[in-house]
Amino acid sequence: MASKSKILIVDDHPMIREGLAQLIAKEKDLGVCGEAEDAHQALEAISKLKPDLILVDITLPNKSGLELIKDIEVLYPKIKLLVISMHDESLYAERALRAGARGYIMKQEGGKKIMEAIRHVLGGEIYVSPKMSSKLLQIFSGKGKRNQDSPLEKLTDREFEIFQLIGQGLSTQEIAQKLHLSVKTIEVHRNNAKQKLELKSAAELLRYSVRWIEAQNPS
Repeated sequence: MASKSKILIVDDHPMIREGLAQLIAKEKDLGVCGEAEDAHQALEAISKLKPDLILVDITLPNKSGLELIKDIEVLYPKIKLLVISMHDESLYAERALRAGARGYIMKQEGGKKIMEAIRHVLGGEIYVSPKMSSKLLQIFSGKGKRNQDSPLEKLTDREFEIFQLIGQGLSTQEIAQKLHLSVKTIEVHRNNAKQKLELKSAAELLRYSVRWIEAQNPS
């Protein structure tokens, strides 16, 4: 590993981790130094292994990938982060970059594109799809507007995380325990999300979030 860039894989699906590890193992200049299935394991691995690059999924148990990225950005600002996710980049890429990631690629892009993204980020560049790159350039130059096609763009990262947990059927108490926040804090975020989405009741917010979750995971 001395002559190779060290990569840590953070994903809660063992098959995904195995697939990425096999893909990276074929490259002479890259090596997987470790794996983690959640944020806690990831932070422990980072302190021990000192990776050059972390591949991280957005959806992780206990703490979202976005929150993990923010933690890593504060604790280990020199480590590069690339998000590899099944979620559409139009909704997540800008959030991930704002949190501290250096790139975003969807898992379905395939091995060749993933390796391209890894090399871009290791080389100090930012990697997103050409379509997303054009959008972000327009936004950051002040000539474009953030995509408001989805009302969810109005939500903060924390509100969006709680919105997803509501859609997964968790109660306010369960969300508070999962995120290590007070029930009152969850209720404030829930109410803010409801107002931003122009919904009249908690029941409407629940129905909206459940439908959204189902649309993200078609059977």
